[in-house]
Amino acid sequence: MSRFSRYQWKLLAFLSVATFFEGYDFLALTQILPNLRADMGLDRDAAGYLIGFVNLGTMLAYVLVRRADQWGRRRVLTITIAGYTIATFLSGLSPNVWVFAVLQLIARIFLIGEWAVSMVIAAEEFPAARRATVIGIVQACSSLGSVVCAGVVPLLLTTSYGWRSVYFVGVLPLVLIAIARRGLRETERFVHKDASANTSLMQIWRSPYRRRMLVMAAIWAVSYVGAQNGVAFWKEFAVHERGFTDAEVGMAIVIAAVVSMPMVFASGWLLDRVGRRRGSIVIFGVGALGVLGSYTLYAPWALTASLVLGIFSASAYLPVLNTYTTELFPTEYRGAAFAWSNNLLGRVSYVLSPVIVGVIAEAVSGFGPVVAATSVFPIITIVMIYALLPETKARELEDTAVLGRPMA
Repeated sequence: MSRFSRYQWKLLAFLSVATFFEGYDFLALTQILPNLRADMGLDRDAAGYLIGFVNLGTMLAYVLVRRADQWGRRRVLTITIAGYTIATFLSGLSPNVWVFAVLQLIARIFLIGEWAVSMVIAAEEFPAARRATVIGIVQACSSLGSVVCAGVVPLLLTTSYGWRSVYFVGVLPLVLIAIARRGLRETERFVHKDASANTSLMQIWRSPYRRRMLVMAAIWAVSYVGAQNGVAFWKEFAVHERGFTDAEVGMAIVIAAVVSMPMVFASGWLLDRVGRRRGSIVIFGVGALGVLGSYTLYAPWALTASLVLGIFSASAYLPVLNTYTTELFPTEYRGAAFAWSNNLLGRVSYVLSPVIVGVIAEAVSGFGPVVAATSVFPIITIVMIYALLPETKARELEDTAVLGRPMA
């Protein structure tokens, strides 16, 4: 098995630190949601609309992600890290929910842009036999950021700044990027890509990779329904339907996240060991059980145990789809394919499903049965992966991107 070079180790550390803050900010909104609702007088359905609006940023991130095929991976990554740091910090100064929503929308654009480009860099710069392992580690550091967020939010909520203080700590990435960015190089595959390739907005739709991009978009869309809502509304559910306090929710999330963390870090290794398709059975199957249990059980220990499974899958499913999305397209289309399949088309359900869940939850006076019903979507994802995607384990990108690859 190929050993990492000194630069690859540094690159892995850089991408992991950058993605750590993506995970922190992702969980921050769900952690402060009850406090934000109380402070600004929002109903349940308004909370759903807020999350849906902020999540529009994950689609608008398309503008930045596709630029990675034109400007280069390094330049876009630097822009996204600086952008989300500034927008996150300013979110803490929001005078009303409208300003907060817009700033969080902007922050989410940069956050998802950073995340997507990090996955492209990881895929292009590391050996084929350990590609999923690296992508899994980088994604796991995002989950670690969520753990830290869950741990510190109950403390930050007790400060004089309340929920606003959660965003003030987001200035830290600026210091880190100022120190670490100088050593970041452009990926070798981008440097040596086909210079004559057309990277215009619609080019991938006119290419032979259109169908493959649409398949990945459909799989992303289905997978987001269960993963997005299972995490986003759990604190609301636990506080208002199971009687948990802020501190009890924070403790449950910390315990679940810490217990699930070793499994999250091992998810990429699992994909390199047993293959992408078999690994998806474990990861999405566990996710279905986790979401169902997290929104139907009553005992605190049972809810926490289910949350372990839910948080694991909500992090571990990303290495599966990130790996596939980066492996199935050539270098000149890799950024555009990720942008179209994930940020634009796939994220439609990411944006709309919380709104739909919030509206239905308001009608039935509870999130429990509504979110529990979304546990069917991880099962559908497994079926789609087996029916529509090939096995790409340990193959070079130049091989996995070949069209017409037989199912393995």
